[in-house]
Amino acid sequence: MIALSPTPVLMTDRFVLRAPAARDFAAWRDFILSDRGAILRTEPFGLPEAWVKFATILGHWVLRGYGLFIITEHDNDRALGLVGPWCPEGRPEPEIAWSCWDATREGTGMMAETARAARSFAFDTLGWTTAVSYILPGNTRSAALARRLGAQLDATAAQPAQPCDVYRHPNPERAAA
Repeated sequence: MIALSPTPVLMTDRFVLRAPAARDFAAWRDFILSDRGAILRTEPFGLPEAWVKFATILGHWVLRGYGLFIITEHDNDRALGLVGPWCPEGRPEPEIAWSCWDATREGTGMMAETARAARSFAFDTLGWTTAVSYILPGNTRSAALARRLGAQLDATAAQPAQPCDVYRHPNPERAAA
């Protein structure tokens, strides 16, 4: 088995953000094929599509040198969700993306804590000067998280192929100036 190496590992007070691995596919599959994952699906979706989307998540690291991190606890390597910098070919702008796979973690602050760490990594380590989050209409939890992170709806931002709401994240350099 080939592993993504070397990839950064980010630590927050409660969580570890690490590169995705083959062992995470079952948790991804269960999430993306569930009713909760339906908000991220824009087309008919089954096991083959789940596999391709997961392969895309892994391949993004190889092609870009960064990507979505798997969220785990410090003492347990079970995948709880994804968060991180994301910019597949054809996207108008780099994105901070996320998905909470474990329903019991919703409302616990996990996504805000890990998204802040991932966003800091994008700005401080990758050198990004801007970032957005593309959120499909009706995904009220993600929109609320974007606002909690200080992102604001940007009606002038370029749209990806699938029209959505675009939330622009604050740039830490501009915020400090």
